[in-house]
Amino acid sequence: MDPHDLTEQFETERPRLTAIATRVLGSRADAEDVVQEAWVRLGRQEPGSIDNVPGWLTTVVGRISIDLIRSRATKAEVPLESGIPDLVVTEDDDIGASPEESALLADSVGLALLVVLGSLGPEERLAFVLHDLFAVPFVDIGTILGKSTEAAKMSASRARSKVRAAQPDTVSAERRREQRTVVDAFLAAAREGNFEALLEVLDPDLVWEVRTTRGVRTRVGAHEILDVIARSDASRVVARRVLVNGQPGILAWGPDGRPVGLMSCTVEEGRMTKVVSVVDKRWLAEQDLPRASRPQSR
Repeated sequence: MDPHDLTEQFETERPRLTAIATRVLGSRADAEDVVQEAWVRLGRQEPGSIDNVPGWLTTVVGRISIDLIRSRATKAEVPLESGIPDLVVTEDDDIGASPEESALLADSVGLALLVVLGSLGPEERLAFVLHDLFAVPFVDIGTILGKSTEAAKMSASRARSKVRAAQPDTVSAERRREQRTVVDAFLAAAREGNFEALLEVLDPDLVWEVRTTRGVRTRVGAHEILDVIARSDASRVVARRVLVNGQPGILAWGPDGRPVGLMSCTVEEGRMTKVVSVVDKRWLAEQDLPRASRPQSR
């Protein structure tokens, strides 16, 4: 194969490979390193020696990811800094999908990934991500793991059982609409500086946790968030609704398009009762987050 064609094929596969490695490892930075190593190894292959380049790359990325996970375990490392929870952030985008489909997507992908990142063994993790999230056949997963097809199925099955056991009850379509309405009302009121409207959607006893690499600071009462909003310049921030581990949340970007804050919101009976905020810019910059330029769905 012509080296130019090989480069084009790799670049075509890069987003998919990065997505796989990110979900397996829980770190965008580590995932990019893994994919880059796969590119280096691809360059060492004899021309024409690989019949299926996408499959070969998937195998290499999978094996490097497993080796990295095992290395972490040996060194007692964790993928995320202490004080910052495992968070999977996705678009809360219901364009072209029914509310029921959007709810199922959020629960099956967001929450499953949270569990994958936190509790599964290396082989279970890879088998689950590849098959359930990227539809890789078990026969190929078995090759990556160096095991039989049946063994690969068993690894994915065990992972799936753990995921299901850890998931809360599926959020109904009606409940999802209520959550979106509350988050959208909060965003609109914050942009306009409408404090009366904010008080309508914030529970008076709201619990607000601010998480950084230095620890967690907890505040109680809606007035705490109101004070921060009053001191902020809303015109310098772009914010929109997202899903955080399958639950309602808000992601904010600064004027340069970089993420500056992430909020995970608990909504009960039409009001926010708890907000967990992550404001560590370095941590946010390392995550696989939606971009600021995408418009909010309506």
